[in-house]
Amino acid sequence: MLGTNLVLGAAGFNVGDMLAQLVIFIILLALLAKFAWGPLMKVMKEREDHIANEIDTAEQNRQEAERFMNEANAELKEARQNAHQIIEDAKQTAKTQESSILDDARQEAERIKESAREEIAQERDKAVQALQEQVATLSVQIASKVIEKELSANEQDELIQQYLKEVGESK
Repeated sequence: MLGTNLVLGAAGFNVGDMLAQLVIFIILLALLAKFAWGPLMKVMKEREDHIANEIDTAEQNRQEAERFMNEANAELKEARQNAHQIIEDAKQTAKTQESSILDDARQEAERIKESAREEIAQERDKAVQALQEQVATLSVQIASKVIEKELSANEQDELIQQYLKEVGESK
């Protein structure tokens, strides 16, 4: 068998057919590489780049969100500290004002007491002076009555009692 069709062994392989199929396969592979594989790889590369870009964008967004969250937490913490400081300042101011008001009230009460003491002393002095004037007047009146007539001890006692009653009624 000498011809173009060589058969190898019992399986019946035809070398010519194999060469033809190999050439067709190579041509098909070249066509696929040129028309299908290149555009397919281009689409896959674009898809890969797009996904990588999306992942980078998502990572940037996550980092930015984390930064915003940290800033917000820092601002919140600062706001809480400021509020706490304002409350503490208000408490301190209230204590200071309370102390000042109490001191002012004590001073005013002391001033009123002192004024009342002075007024009582003045009224007492006026009353003593008025009593002294009345006693002096009574003494003069008694003395003038005694001078007008000489009285016995009983009459003097009656006269004194009478004048004391008159003084008591005149008040």
